[in-house]
Amino acid sequence: MLEVSGIGGLIILALDIWAIVSIIGSGASTGKKVLWTLLVLILPVLGFIIWLVAGPRSRTGMA
Repeated sequence: MLEVSGIGGLIILALDIWAIVSIIGSGASTGKKVLWTLLVLILPVLGFIIWLVAGPRSRTGMA
């Protein structure tokens, strides 16, 4: 099992918080927001990477 502590843990925590804030601010449906948030919370590193590649985008930048 991968154990992350110290500065690496803080970086992952910050990235996960950023991901969750972005998920909540996205234009996705409530159900999708809940599923993405759970994925990031349950699998912090892998969930973040999956969200970064395939997750819902924020509303900023959309015309």
